[in-house]
Amino acid sequence: MTRVDPKLKDFAERLLAYEGAGVHPDAAFRVCEKLRHFLVILAGVAGFRALLARALALARAEVPALSVVQIKADGSLAGLCKIEAHSDEDQCAKGEVALIAHLLGLLITFIGEPLTLRLVQDVWPQASADGLSFEKGKTP
Repeated sequence: MTRVDPKLKDFAERLLAYEGAGVHPDAAFRVCEKLRHFLVILAGVAGFRALLARALALARAEVPALSVVQIKADGSLAGLCKIEAHSDEDQCAKGEVALIAHLLGLLITFIGEPLTLRLVQDVWPQASADGLSFEKGKTP
């Protein structure tokens, strides 16, 4: 099982907070939707679906409650509300963080840290990436 860098999980938590995690139960859906609009332009619908499917598979290994989440043909998520109905709040929050962190981690792997952070800051201008460095061998 691949574990995500704790700094990346922290960054995912910040993005979820910008989308109202805790207040809006669909924060992970909203984060993915905002990223989907940009990434479909870069990789196409099939490319985004493949990236999200891999992120979801990695996140499911950490949080099995994500097994009810599905990816629709257009690359959007379905089933997040089922997690909330069948799991405790802590599992739902862990699942959201794991999914977004793995998605960001895959983006860093495929397009690099600078472009990933630029994309995130285009979507969430208020998101600060100060002191973040996810590439191997770098220190913040």
